[in-house]
Amino acid sequence: MFKLGIDDAGRGPVIGPMILAGCLTDEKTEAKFKKLGVKDSKQLTQKRREVLEKIIKEESETFEIVIIHPDEIDGKNAKGTNLNALEALACAKIINRINKGFKKIKVIVDCPSVNITTWQDFLKTKIKNLSNLEISCEHKADKNHVCVSAASVLAKCVREKEMARLKKQYGNGIGSGYTSDPLTQKFVGNHAQKYKNNGIFRKTWKTWKNASAKTDQKKLGDF
Repeated sequence: MFKLGIDDAGRGPVIGPMILAGCLTDEKTEAKFKKLGVKDSKQLTQKRREVLEKIIKEESETFEIVIIHPDEIDGKNAKGTNLNALEALACAKIINRINKGFKKIKVIVDCPSVNITTWQDFLKTKIKNLSNLEISCEHKADKNHVCVSAASVLAKCVREKEMARLKKQYGNGIGSGYTSDPLTQKFVGNHAQKYKNNGIFRKTWKTWKNASAKTDQKKLGDF
């Protein structure tokens, strides 16, 4: 049986995209990945992730990447589609792309929602063909399943490349994009309004809203 692991990267940042990756493996490939030390991307250095990314892409049966940019996240939020639902839609997109011509696939998703059953049921409504699929949504799947670990490495590497591209354009002061990063906090505080239409910020995030409001208050104070 093939296993399709799916995981995300960049779910929480105020800057940059969220990435979903899917990696399809068989038993032989999983054994090889285990031997190579493929594990949850957060437990690996960036250098090691980059080495493993190349191997995962070469050795897996197939893989898929979905990039969700800040403008799309904000647009969906404005229409009442929260981040959990948006992630389910991206997962379904990966499954639908990969699920062609395989007799049986066990899909294992690192579930973003506290309510696994409800989220899994919603995901299933977006999958075109369930007849050959076994769906399993779990917490900590990226630690417990090699196929999901491989997907987490792919997702994290794409997220890092996207942030590297933004750093070339806006400077290293942009930081990691995460709200807990002091560099990112300073960048958002200084540039929330200046770059508000550049598509780099998630403007439905409180971090951006608060920084933008402070900028507006400063402008009013000039009068």
